[in-house]
Amino acid sequence: MPRGSLRADTVWSQSLGTTKRLLVYLPPSYARDTARRFPVAFYLHGLGGNEDNWLLQARIDRVADSLFARGAGEAIVIMPDGDDSWYSTWATLPAAAACAADTVRKEPAASYCVPWPHYDDYIARDLVAHVDSNYRTLHSPAHRGIAGLSMGGYGAVTLALRYPDVFSSAASHSGVLAPALLGPRPFREPARWAQTPAELREAAGARYGWFAHIFGRDTIGWYARDPSRLVGRLVSAGTPVPELFVDVGVSDVFVDQNRAFAATLRGFGLSYVYTEHPGGHDWTYWRTHLPESLHWLLLRIAGPPPDPA
Repeated sequence: MPRGSLRADTVWSQSLGTTKRLLVYLPPSYARDTARRFPVAFYLHGLGGNEDNWLLQARIDRVADSLFARGAGEAIVIMPDGDDSWYSTWATLPAAAACAADTVRKEPAASYCVPWPHYDDYIARDLVAHVDSNYRTLHSPAHRGIAGLSMGGYGAVTLALRYPDVFSSAASHSGVLAPALLGPRPFREPARWAQTPAELREAAGARYGWFAHIFGRDTIGWYARDPSRLVGRLVSAGTPVPELFVDVGVSDVFVDQNRAFAATLRGFGLSYVYTEHPGGHDWTYWRTHLPESLHWLLLRIAGPPPDPA
């Protein structure tokens, strides 16, 4: 079976004020067909992860090789370093001294402790421009998709909804897709959304600290970053909503959030893919379902396989 190749790369991000690392998977035809340009799929890691996760934990290179060997359209796969950023512009600046003293992260402080945390612009503008300038890509949102897990699922969906001029499709595994959801739990319509700072704390529970520094401490900041409201803005503006794929485990702590987001899409009459499977919030689940999201993305950004006839 023909195999693609892997390389490490770095990108200077003006949005962050530092250099970030990324992994690049080049499909089997990239080296031998030097005139051909390729679609690009971006895969985002989760909270506490890094750019190596999809490779080391899920062998995304082998999954891609297998799909291509079975006739799927080839694409470049980009795995960037997103820190613990929620792939968003932060409501507050980071405390540089405290960040530099963090001994948990193995990444150098000069790269991890960014002075300007505009992580959405870093991915959608700086990274995409770097990839298009340094690799043979198709420079069109129709040939550019984005996916992720957990925090990265939130990032993939919100980046596609914020930048429909950059990404035409997004896939989320176990995404945090309704941070301000109060209930009901188990979820059923209609959804109840946090309306006050106190209710934001209630909605997030022990995870409130994840969000407050980045989303802010009021509903203005949270709603500006909320996937359901981002969908609503596109619909109100008459802007086409990117194609969306969402899956989640029935035992996942975020299953109600995923159900609420799917209810939003259904309420707007949008076409989307939503599935629930056995499993929880772990790499066993994400490894199992990675082939589904990658295959779905490839059909959209690379097109259907050629007719053997």
